[in-house]
Amino acid sequence: MPATPLRVVALAYDGLCTFEFGCVVEVFGLARPELTVPWYTLRIAAIEPGPLRAGGGITVAVDAGLEALADADLVILPGWRGADAAPPASLLDALRAAHARGVRIATICSGSFVLAESGLLDGRRATTHWCYAEKLAARYPAIEVLPDVLYVDEGRLLTSAGSAAGLDLMLHIVRNDYGADVANSVARRLVIPPHRDGGQAQFIGRPVPRHGNNRLAQTMDWMRVHAVEALTLDDMAGHAAMSPRTFLRQFRDATGASPYDWLLRERVEIARSLLETGDIRLEQLAAVSGFGSVESLRAHFRRVVGVAPSVYRRSFAAA
Repeated sequence: MPATPLRVVALAYDGLCTFEFGCVVEVFGLARPELTVPWYTLRIAAIEPGPLRAGGGITVAVDAGLEALADADLVILPGWRGADAAPPASLLDALRAAHARGVRIATICSGSFVLAESGLLDGRRATTHWCYAEKLAARYPAIEVLPDVLYVDEGRLLTSAGSAAGLDLMLHIVRNDYGADVANSVARRLVIPPHRDGGQAQFIGRPVPRHGNNRLAQTMDWMRVHAVEALTLDDMAGHAAMSPRTFLRQFRDATGASPYDWLLRERVEIARSLLETGDIRLEQLAAVSGFGSVESLRAHFRRVVGVAPSVYRRSFAAA
């Protein structure tokens, strides 16, 4: 446990992501008189001359620049102004220098693109918002992008998924610095769970076909309607008026999945919807969603969504 307050520097920029920035201030910038530990100090550093505009029509005035990173213990980049927005060289140089001094650097959401551009993530794992994950992986092939997690801890380099996952990452940092009891206390004050099960897969909608194919699209609509039935490959190929071999090839080209795996995901979507809208028993849920058994439901639901059906129900069921 640190003997003195750890110095946190949050980076501010024109186009600042207001929610992500607010989360950093909430966790590291508020006094915690209820805790008996030397709490963090927070300083804001502008990466460019101000005043800086933030989302929601807010203007931010900052009295420190990148020189504030010189005595930081932790630097946080709360989002970025866009996955395609090039970061200034001065920011990249400051991040590299801070890392060389042993400073921890954490990013929220699209902030991972800035850290990636610095080269510090090469050969390491990282994450970002699920809608940016493919772009991050394609642009920076030296990084192992984990699209289905809430955050990644690579020691002195930490990245988180979209917006609210930044809170998960920051609680993880608090937990590492001060222990579970302190992190739990902060979580209670924030009125959030101290640790969320699962990952981004819980929040990603169903995939859509990659290209138009009217005959295949009609069959996919038919498969969706009959997803809970015991469809065979011959059934599906026959509906599309294709040979099984041609159907398999065209289906995988269109969806990136086999027809069987696609059907399983449709059944998971049915189960997810029922879990969100009603207090259905798992035995009944398995039957009406086409899985047949609770064991099959649990196995496929966890594989696709990342958590057990019971955990998903607690997180998403309507009050």
